[in-house]
Amino acid sequence: MLPIAIGADDAAFELKKILVKHIQERGYEVTDYTRESDIANTAYPDIAYEVAHAIKDGKHQRGILICGTGIGMSITANKVSGIRAAQCHDTFSAERARKSNNAQIVTLGSRVIGAELAKTIVDSWLASEFEGGRSVPKVEKIGWYENLEKQG
Repeated sequence: MLPIAIGADDAAFELKKILVKHIQERGYEVTDYTRESDIANTAYPDIAYEVAHAIKDGKHQRGILICGTGIGMSITANKVSGIRAAQCHDTFSAERARKSNNAQIVTLGSRVIGAELAKTIVDSWLASEFEGGRSVPKVEKIGWYENLEKQG
């Protein structure tokens, strides 16, 4: 399996460190896109865009993005064609994001959830796979609308 991509802004730097350790303890390799040397000046859209493109380009199959609420990261990552990012603050949503929507990216809010809940959300998301079945036409329709928007 390809390494898990992870990225955070200054609001989520500490939670990101906790999650990197947690994910590595579970046997996954992690590639960190956080700009630690310039964290105070790093805007979440830059990190989200970089991680989403790394997934689109095949460097990673999945990514985790963390900011204060998870909202900005999700909005930005979803601007990249072919990417489905889901903001999740509970394990059920994380599981369904994978199983029903084939989301390659989960976004979390460090000011919304604590570290222990974040770990369980990530575990649930990583353990889930796309179920296909009746969700396939729905996910394909997301792509259809995305292409429709490109045609303008």
